[in-house]
Amino acid sequence: MGSIRHDAALTPGTHEFAVEGVRQVYHVAGTGPVCVAHSGGPGIGWGYLRMPQLEEHYTMVYVEPVGTGASGRLVDRADYRLDTYVRFLDAVVDHLGEPRVHLLGHSHGGFVVQAYALAHPDRVAGLVLYDTSPVTGAEFWAEAMAGLVAYPGRYPGNAEAEAVPAAFQEAVTATDDDALSAALRTAVPVYFADFWSRREEFAAFQAAVQVWAEPAGAQDPTPFDVRDRLGEIVAPTVVIVGAHDFICGVRWAAQLQEGIKDSRLVVLEHSGHFGHVEQPAEFARAVTGLRDR
Repeated sequence: MGSIRHDAALTPGTHEFAVEGVRQVYHVAGTGPVCVAHSGGPGIGWGYLRMPQLEEHYTMVYVEPVGTGASGRLVDRADYRLDTYVRFLDAVVDHLGEPRVHLLGHSHGGFVVQAYALAHPDRVAGLVLYDTSPVTGAEFWAEAMAGLVAYPGRYPGNAEAEAVPAAFQEAVTATDDDALSAALRTAVPVYFADFWSRREEFAAFQAAVQVWAEPAGAQDPTPFDVRDRLGEIVAPTVVIVGAHDFICGVRWAAQLQEGIKDSRLVVLEHSGHFGHVEQPAEFARAVTGLRDR
């Protein structure tokens, strides 16, 4: 019975099942060990995290987080909390029928997989913590906002670059899906090491950005801080960060690497927040190196 469930749950394509009465959608592509990828946000559509080069080495399972895309919506928006995302991720892992899986978490998705690895260490074969942090809070956001405010100064005379900080603030306060998505598309360049020199290459990525306001605007009552628990993570771990990431930068990645025993830190020198797009080959090498450990 288990093998039938495994085969059905991991066939290429789009899948759905119910978690606590809510539709959970995920997408399967590639071959190899199973790696479940959790996108960032919260509230950002999963598609930006598609990683074709990893699909040559892993069976990639891309989760559509609850509240986004084709997945269902929660009745109470206050339930868009970290513990909810961890429960839904656990349901996906259980549904796949694999005893252990690799987990890849980007940005806020990195918070989710850290919490998952601490709660379910026996289910994790390997951990990819990608442009994320073991803590948020006042200091984290102050550093990010300083990088945001300084951004236009890197591109004097570029009116679109000058519009980025205001667009970011619009995205923070927007309560409508379309307005939020449009604002974040305008703000997207700040997330890249150098968006403007490769604008044509990144245009499709920018145009496809989609965000859902309800999960994006939810406030988790519990501040995220697992720094004093990182030593409990025992799965082989690689921490990947873009050298120019303004929001989840090298400082926070270094804290992860220092706290997780025997973890490896990979800094992508020509990337911001989206190294899988900016340096896809280097990113894929960093992730696949986890299989050799």
